[in-house]
Amino acid sequence: MDGSLAIIFLITSLTDMGLNDCRTDGCLTQDTATARLSFQVADMEFQEEIISEEVYFGYDMDRRYGPFQPTFGASIGSNGATWVGAGFKWTSADAIDSPFFIETSLMPGYYHRGDGPDLGGNLHFRSAFGIGYEFDSGATLSLHYDHRSNADTQDLNPGLETIALRYAVVLR
Repeated sequence: MDGSLAIIFLITSLTDMGLNDCRTDGCLTQDTATARLSFQVADMEFQEEIISEEVYFGYDMDRRYGPFQPTFGASIGSNGATWVGAGFKWTSADAIDSPFFIETSLMPGYYHRGDGPDLGGNLHFRSAFGIGYEFDSGATLSLHYDHRSNADTQDLNPGLETIALRYAVVLR
């Protein structure tokens, strides 16, 4: 996988910003958002082979700037590979009134290999695409595909993918 998911994040969020946010109060005006705590389980895929399971915990802040909601995440694989990062996510729930949504995100972070694969350094960008459903309570259930790589900042850049099921609850 290359940087396609990062490009999808930029296209979705910037299009939403241009169509909605820039026409009203300002492109990056602060607004409220739903704060959520998320938990996901995933299969870790390296060079087209499942190599480990992974658990991920995330926190989405209670605000957004234009279409960009600050988000934080941390994951650990059964092989000891860990990743911690922060960035932004975009969700169609802010643009389209429906319980079904898509979301994209881009998060730079720190990768520690443990017994996992050598991904060429510690700086890794995690980009994701997900589809999901929001329940009446505000909780969400979604299926995510993400890619981690160092964006060619190192000579070695094989990348790592996960396919995950994520559940998130609203923080009140």
